Amino acid sequence: MTATVSFTIDSPLGPRPATVAYERKGAGEPLLLLHGIGHHFQAWHPVSDVLAADHDVIAVDLPGFGTSAPLPPGVPYDLATVAPALGALCAALDVERPHVAGNSLGGLLALEMGRSGLVRSVTALSPAGFWSQAERRYAFTALRAMRVGARTLPLPALERLSRSGPGRAALTGTIYARPAHRSPGAVVAETLALRDATGFEETLAAGASVRFTDDVPGIPVTIAWGSRDRLLLPRQGVRAKSAVPGARLVRLPGCGHVPMNDDPALVARVILDTARAVGAGAARS
Repeated sequence: MTATVSFTIDSPLGPRPATVAYERKGAGEPLLLLHGIGHHFQAWHPVSDVLAADHDVIAVDLPGFGTSAPLPPGVPYDLATVAPALGALCAALDVERPHVAGNSLGGLLALEMGRSGLVRSVTALSPAGFWSQAERRYAFTALRAMRVGARTLPLPALERLSRSGPGRAALTGTIYARPAHRSPGAVVAETLALRDATGFEETLAAGASVRFTDDVPGIPVTIAWGSRDRLLLPRQGVRAKSAVPGARLVRLPGCGHVPMNDDPALVARVILDTARAVGAGAARS
């Protein structure tokens, strides 16, 4: 069941209020789940029940996405603001240094939270920020095309398309390797989430100059990339490994940009293995 939480964030304009929607389930060490641009926390539903068998799972709609409120006017959607805001969110939920897994934009935010000491492990699935300028332009063009399609299609046409495998491929083939496996209802919901995302343009604008070049020392980090990622090409994983040399780089065979739907069992295992590495490292020391 969706809940909301309000908290105060630090911003270039001073302290400002923020309210986000989230879903929480399970018990154990906390695990924060962060979706990609234009998506919503339901992107994690293929894996969240499995993760909740071992963890207190908190899947969040990022500010300006899903049903979360946008950031206050003038507050930037950049790493320097949003990553600490997620730390403030955790404090508001009485969660201290969770594990974090993120996809795309969420993966970039997860790495920034790791670099800032806010979390105990990081799993980044096809994280943004390791692109060349040409690759970034290509990805942003594809995202804007998806956004235009989502905003142009009338709801009845969207619902008709979602009822067939080819229609689901037309709507979501950019981000899924197996779009026909996505349910019609889920495809409609995530297309509407993309259409209505109030933070979309400002997040893209903030991402135009982003390159993640810092190490994330002292905690387990896994960077995983789908072999069929058509949005952020798999070769970017090699750059990510170079920037974060202590990270484990994992290939996700047959998976697209949002791999939780393409191979839920594999993605869940990667996230759980990363979280368990914290205990293993403590035992070895």
